[in-house]
Amino acid sequence: MTIRISAKHMLQVLYVLSWIIFIGVCIEAGAFIFNAVYALAINPAGAKFAVPAIDLTSLYHYDAGYFGVFTFIMCIVAIMRALLFYLIVKILHERKLDLSAPFNDVVRRCIANMAYLSLFIGAFSFRGVKYAEWFAKEGVKMPDIESLRLGGADVWLFMGVTLLVIAYMFKRGIEIQSEHELTV
Repeated sequence: MTIRISAKHMLQVLYVLSWIIFIGVCIEAGAFIFNAVYALAINPAGAKFAVPAIDLTSLYHYDAGYFGVFTFIMCIVAIMRALLFYLIVKILHERKLDLSAPFNDVVRRCIANMAYLSLFIGAFSFRGVKYAEWFAKEGVKMPDIESLRLGGADVWLFMGVTLLVIAYMFKRGIEIQSEHELTV
């Protein structure tokens, strides 16, 4: 017995999963932003984030400016991840992904934007990791990189380059498709 899932049903499943992930990363980004602003503006005890594994109080006590820059990097990465999933939800919601004619400019631009976001996420994650390593060398007790949500910079960079290649393949596919329509 073979179970067959059509592409239409798979896109619906991916749409629901994308919404779930999008909501999760939005909550995470909001929590990072709120905790950073709260710690810097209202109460330094807020440097201990809502997530138990993220305790940046030693960084705050080391220097509030460094704390601000580091949490800014964390917030930027979280916001860009939310934007990435927003693009996925948007393309699936607007039904611009037409499987009968997949090579269109809207999809190409969306893939290119996702590629650039992935590259920026990788770059900011890499910078955040290097910054955290520098703090550790300075004697500041830092949480591990995975709990800071900065791990995997190399994966983000790889995904960004891969998506750029796919975006340029789509661009070439659009050119071939338009040439084919002109010759018919």
